[in-house]
Amino acid sequence: MTAAPVPLSTQLQATARCVLAVQQGQSLSDVLPKVDGHLRPGVQALTFHVLRHWGTVAAVARLLADRAPAPGALALMHSALALMLPRSAPQGTPQPWASGMAYAEHTVVNQAVQAAKADPKLMRTASFLNACLRRFLREREDLLDEVAHDPVAQHNHPLWWIERVQRDHPEHWRAILAANNQAAPMALRVNPRRSTPAQLQAALSAQGVDSTPFADHGLVLSSALPVQRIPGFEQGDCSVQDAAAQWSGRLLLQGLDGLSGARVLDACAAPGGKTADVLERADVKMLALDVDPVRAERVSANLARLGLSAEVRVADAADVASWWDGQAFDAILLDAPCTASGIVRRHPDVRWLRRDSDVQQLVATQRRLLKALWPLVKPGGRLLYATCSVFKAEGEDQMRRFVKDHPDAVLQPNLGHLLPGAAASGGEFNDNPLGGHDGFFYARLDKARA
Repeated sequence: MTAAPVPLSTQLQATARCVLAVQQGQSLSDVLPKVDGHLRPGVQALTFHVLRHWGTVAAVARLLADRAPAPGALALMHSALALMLPRSAPQGTPQPWASGMAYAEHTVVNQAVQAAKADPKLMRTASFLNACLRRFLREREDLLDEVAHDPVAQHNHPLWWIERVQRDHPEHWRAILAANNQAAPMALRVNPRRSTPAQLQAALSAQGVDSTPFADHGLVLSSALPVQRIPGFEQGDCSVQDAAAQWSGRLLLQGLDGLSGARVLDACAAPGGKTADVLERADVKMLALDVDPVRAERVSANLARLGLSAEVRVADAADVASWWDGQAFDAILLDAPCTASGIVRRHPDVRWLRRDSDVQQLVATQRRLLKALWPLVKPGGRLLYATCSVFKAEGEDQMRRFVKDHPDAVLQPNLGHLLPGAAASGGEFNDNPLGGHDGFFYARLDKARA
């Protein structure tokens, strides 16, 4: 029996609560799991849409209301406005206005008002909300023209973020910000111990889902699927992992002597995708650390699903004395904590949760981890440093400083900053052309032999 469709008013109520939670500093990763299961897919899609247009709708809302309503009512107004943005850009208006959510405008107004009336905390604001939304419909073009020169409204990122990307990537900053406002494709990493990209591609095709191979073990899907519908997922045939993240195993193991039995450390392992990538490629002795017990359990669960094994421990990688046995490692993967500025497509709340001051705090954490882990690398071994960031403070600048301070660290030509785009080989720190993957940074440091 087919379930009855969920009214848009009900979805808007839940969406507004999620948007308000982000405004109050909560991560969607914590908020969305609390949404009722039957509502969650639709609410996630709506919430992502609102956050991708939050700069625009917040600026418009300020024009519609001389005095901001209560936070809950404002979040509901933002949610409704995001659904009523033009589906194509008005002439002369920057492309980020484009919406693409297919709801009739008057339906959105009606359902938003119904959502307010159904909430005891918001019912008194229903008439106010109705007036604001109907005014937007009447004056939409003029209102959007009025906010068009506000960079936050135009690019839907905080001003400090926009300015940092402009400095770091002066040729590509507009394209990076625009890419962040698009939905990310679903990518799979095929487990070569259990399947091949061709086999999985055929199985997906039988379900009517097209896919495109990339690199050695990857597939990009034409449309996303719930993991339960991915052929062989539960059996460990593949994992969900963005194309940019799939470079880690190749870069860490490339050219490593005595690969079988090599001692490898994944210093910040959760949720375990990169740990698994390494283990799928080589029979190494893997130690996977994570400071969070819950996230460490996810590493173990993901490895078990894939039929892989590693020693998984809860520990702060920088507190070496608490976990290290004194034996050096052939290779260390440091996927360091960062701003996540490269994965905004998948986590649209990140840009609104971060503060400019967070960058230097995270840079200090990365520096502490690098300093602690470098002595654990064998002479002739290597450390692969990675961040899912497009900020150069967390990539190129971090590596230049580290190499300057550590004469035994030899920086290898590597990918450098992967912008939200297609990876390409190149120089010491290569800003790669734009395309389809997340933003990332990779640098491999080889330790000079004694």
